Amino acid sequence: MHKEMGKLNYRVVLFAFAFLFGVVFSIPSLTQSEEGKKITLGLDLQGGLHMLLSVKTEVALESKMKSIGTSIKYFLDKEDIVVDNLKIDNGKVVFELLDPSDKPKIEAMLKDEFKDITIKNSGLTYEMSLSAKLAKETEQHAIDQAVDTIRNRLNMFGLAEPTVAKQGSDRILVEVPGIKSQEDEDRIKSLIAKSAHLQMMAVDEDRANRVYSMTEAEAEQFGDIILDDIANDGRKYLLYSIPILDGSMLTDARVGYQKKGIRPLINFSLNGQGAKIFADFTEKSVGKRMAVVLDGKVYTAPNIVQRIGGGQVQITGAFTPQEAHDIAIALRSGALLAPVQVESQRSIGPSLGADNIKSSLIALIVGFLSVVVFMVVYYGMAGVVANIALVANLFLILAIMSLFQATLTLPGMAGIVLTVGMAVDANVIITERIRELLHSGASLTKAIEQGYNNAFTAIWDANITTLIAAVVLFAYGTGPIKGFSLTISIGILASMLTAIVGTHGIYQWILPKIDKNRLNHWFGIKKEEAK
Repeated sequence: MHKEMGKLNYRVVLFAFAFLFGVVFSIPSLTQSEEGKKITLGLDLQGGLHMLLSVKTEVALESKMKSIGTSIKYFLDKEDIVVDNLKIDNGKVVFELLDPSDKPKIEAMLKDEFKDITIKNSGLTYEMSLSAKLAKETEQHAIDQAVDTIRNRLNMFGLAEPTVAKQGSDRILVEVPGIKSQEDEDRIKSLIAKSAHLQMMAVDEDRANRVYSMTEAEAEQFGDIILDDIANDGRKYLLYSIPILDGSMLTDARVGYQKKGIRPLINFSLNGQGAKIFADFTEKSVGKRMAVVLDGKVYTAPNIVQRIGGGQVQITGAFTPQEAHDIAIALRSGALLAPVQVESQRSIGPSLGADNIKSSLIALIVGFLSVVVFMVVYYGMAGVVANIALVANLFLILAIMSLFQATLTLPGMAGIVLTVGMAVDANVIITERIRELLHSGASLTKAIEQGYNNAFTAIWDANITTLIAAVVLFAYGTGPIKGFSLTISIGILASMLTAIVGTHGIYQWILPKIDKNRLNHWFGIKKEEAK
């Protein structure tokens, strides 16, 4: 019998590397160091803001009709077709041709560009409305787009791991961890709720001087709307209801400053189509006014002094640098097709999160120590080897989550506790197979090699089926379910490495040191059972 350790093998080298990798990359998370990548704590562990939002899909339908109206107006201006009273009335785009010879052009355009639109015409009068199918698609698209837009806004704001997910058919769940002050909470809510619906609208110069005496109903008769100034100083604007262009043609928005460098402004860029429409309109409207409208408020309405090409536009207004920054974020992330409103809201304080962390750590430590003690008492030195693999498994979970800067939630902590039991289960199966072979009279070397071979199939099948279930949960789950499935998935993959590869390598390494007369000490075999 050799009295020295066996030679290092690739299994034990790989295990040692994995152990070292886990320890090194877990340190930033364990010490909460400012440097290095680390795990982000979820809402339930560090506190934050939880909201359930609903989407006003009826506004999306109105916006869709306005977009159709804008497209029609652009075509009419491009083809020099004159119509009377182009407006939106009761959810329909309505206009009347003045020249019957233009009818073939209009009908060809409507047929090519608006295939899913219900079109009715009586003589030279046209009415356009959304079909039932398109209306339903528009509503669902508004909800899906709201999820993406809100997520983009929160990411641009610089928040760590916000959760934005569709809940049910018409609700949106928003969880923002780390929000501790009322000021930050109010700012986040404002950013989420901001529609950021940008429009360029022409001022009705012929009737503008009557705006203060005109009612909303009278304005609608002329295809106009009345909007207030952003400063809320009582100033009103009479604007054509069909926009020149809207925020869907915007490609970028950045904060800038006026010449004196004090008052902020927002510079935004238009795409190719938007730039052409804007240039054509300003060329034809020199001397007239154009209003920049954001979320139903007029920010500026300057006189057009010359053609403006290049698609570069500015918004000025009485806002602070912080407000300008948030508006730019909202514009870059895209406008909400429909506004959202808060259905329910609750704030989780950091003290409650600290209590959750304490309770979770206690559960993890108690569970871990219980498994460690059981393995040593029942399996002897084989239990010690299994515990080394278990420690490596925990470090690997923390390291991988740290590298990906994953979010750890309370269910995620539960997943780690469950992983402890699952990880040691593979070593239990292997050790039992080795004991069975030793009982049958097999040599120690043969018992270890066949024990791993016999146990592999059972361990592989059990882990793969559990991993498939965890992947499905991660793909289709939200929030806490994702956190649970993430830790389970990482734990399963780590345990396959530590249990099957790592402990096997350790046994091969120390095999010459194992005294056959002390097998009961190594594998927990009772003396009366040993042969």
